[in-house]
Amino acid sequence: MKIGIIGAGNIGGNLTRRLTALGHEVSVANSRGPQTLTELAEETGATPVPATEAARGAEIVVVTVPLKAVPDLPAGILDGAAPDVAVIDTGNYYPQQRDGRIAGIEDEGLTESRWTERHLGHPVIKAFNGTYAQDILDRPRPAGDPDRTALPVAGDDAAAKAKVRELIGELGFDTVDAGGIDDSWRQQPGTPVYGLREGAEGVRKALAEASPERPQDFRSR
Repeated sequence: MKIGIIGAGNIGGNLTRRLTALGHEVSVANSRGPQTLTELAEETGATPVPATEAARGAEIVVVTVPLKAVPDLPAGILDGAAPDVAVIDTGNYYPQQRDGRIAGIEDEGLTESRWTERHLGHPVIKAFNGTYAQDILDRPRPAGDPDRTALPVAGDDAAAKAKVRELIGELGFDTVDAGGIDDSWRQQPGTPVYGLREGAEGVRKALAEASPERPQDFRSR
């Protein structure tokens, strides 16, 4: 499968490593240009490209940039993607630590991924946002393994969600359907499932226990 990854930080870099190892054709981009991705490309066989080309022909695109950088992504960044492209959003809102105040999230009550979706102009599937980057390398397990970790996956597009869940399964993790994007507050920072390393039953329980009130640590002061 052709996969584009926009953002080559910890999550983006480790997804590049795993997905290329599984035989997928990966294009990877960051904000500093493809010349800064030579080492990752040599390690993995991924193709470093400008951000405007990362989605070209891709069946799945992973957007894994700081939330405050989403509005700065080039217009038409998904142009040229496959018609049924699934877009994964791994983002989180850290107003005090990194992103500053985002009015759409704090005043309008948008979930982080709904806000991102509006900027991208394309539906997104929220996944990997509460996953430790190193776990992508260290914690894959075969299907049926009692120690296999489950990840929550939220999104409105059933076909795109199914495609993403299948890919996560291939990466060595179970998945739990966490509802639509308006339900994705259940997996945002500060919720019980965020950073949880448990199987599907534990993830479902944590999602059910989430409170819609954003924790003080994840609101602007």
